[in-house]
Amino acid sequence: MTEIQNEVKKTGMPKAVPYIIGNEAAERFSFYGIRSIMSTFLVAQFFNPTMNPLLQNVAEAKSNEMVHMFVFFAYLMPMVGGILADWFFGKYKVILYVSILYAIGNLVLALSTHNLTLFSIGLVVIAAAAGGIKSCVSANVGDQFDKSNEHLLSKMYGWFYFTINTGSIVSTLLIPIVYNKYGPELAFGIPGILMCLATAIFWMGRKKYVRVPPSGSKKENFVSISAYAIAQSFSNRNGLTVWEAVGKKFSAASIDGVQAVYRILMIFAFTPIFWALWDQNLAEWVLQAKKLDLHLFGFQLFAEQIQTFNPIFLVSMIPVMTYGIFPLFEKMGLHVTPLRKIGAGLFLTAITFIIIALLQENIDKGGHPSVWWQILAYLILAVAEILVSVTCLEYAYTHSPKSMKSTMSALYLLGISLGNYFDSLVNKSIANNGFFAKYTGANYYWLFISIITVFFVLYLFIAKRLPEKSYVGVEETV
Repeated sequence: MTEIQNEVKKTGMPKAVPYIIGNEAAERFSFYGIRSIMSTFLVAQFFNPTMNPLLQNVAEAKSNEMVHMFVFFAYLMPMVGGILADWFFGKYKVILYVSILYAIGNLVLALSTHNLTLFSIGLVVIAAAAGGIKSCVSANVGDQFDKSNEHLLSKMYGWFYFTINTGSIVSTLLIPIVYNKYGPELAFGIPGILMCLATAIFWMGRKKYVRVPPSGSKKENFVSISAYAIAQSFSNRNGLTVWEAVGKKFSAASIDGVQAVYRILMIFAFTPIFWALWDQNLAEWVLQAKKLDLHLFGFQLFAEQIQTFNPIFLVSMIPVMTYGIFPLFEKMGLHVTPLRKIGAGLFLTAITFIIIALLQENIDKGGHPSVWWQILAYLILAVAEILVSVTCLEYAYTHSPKSMKSTMSALYLLGISLGNYFDSLVNKSIANNGFFAKYTGANYYWLFISIITVFFVLYLFIAKRLPEKSYVGVEETV
């Protein structure tokens, strides 16, 4: 113990990091390459190929419904991937084998651009494969660190996000050009090639990874302890609190792990609404861009390319926030905690949608406003994403026990899934002339502004009452 405590802090990143980041950058190129053109492709190819103005609102709603259902499924399956990695196979095997399945899904997509049924099957395969990757990659990054270099973990997650968004920038610039000039077959085929590359990169680093073995399915797991705690809450505990009563049957370490999960879930409960709004920049905002003046610096851009500003701003602002703004706030006496970052991110997300709603009001009145207004919204949204998403990736890892890290990452991704499911339900209702049918045009965005405002107020009350406890470098007893 003395040697570990006195170990000199390392200054370099673990050797496995480049392979993990390379794999994730290529995978993100594939994922965002597909998403960059999906909204406009579905409208033009399947839902309104004749471009009938009378059908456009319904066609866009159907497209948005399908896009958000794809994202819902893609971020729901990581729960399965996290359990497989944590309990049975370990992160390395799950990431490797599911990457192969991911590439197969891309192939199906590229070969079925004239068949909605087959195209949908390709999307399902990709979404299912994402379950084995998305829940494991960020946790796999954290596994490469120990007490000697844990001080680099926060910067690592920042650069991790920086690198994968570079892949996103390239894909959202390139794939729309390929789609508009050479057709959907090649546009969907290139992401498949990049997914094959992602698999190869990850395999090349196989001898350098720190592989945390699967813990197996323990009897003292989250579900059994939670069920027992609920039962105790309705029984005679002879003056004991619920958790004291649970402690008579389960170990203190296991109970602490369950309580850590609930602390994290208290925060993650607010992420679905963030992602319900954020993910619209890759669907609803793209369709809105089709109605804007897309001239920038003398060039006419494709509507699908405007979303490139999100990763560009993200890549630019991460070092500014990490090395400039956050340290400045600390010097000013404003302690920058993860919970404060997330709250600020929720607030800024609402600001972006006010801009988008006002922009849509102009369009609804027959205007043809400049895309610069949407670009401003992308800038603020990028800052909000740094405050919420980057922080939550780190928070999920550092505030959960070792045996729960992939599963906790999956719970965070579940928030993205639920947010997109709500988006899908709203758009399905619009397409079928249901309850939300009145929320079209600018009213659609004002609806989401009202919802996130309520969630933000609730967050202010809850977050300040939550204790923070880091598990980085803490050894678990079995």
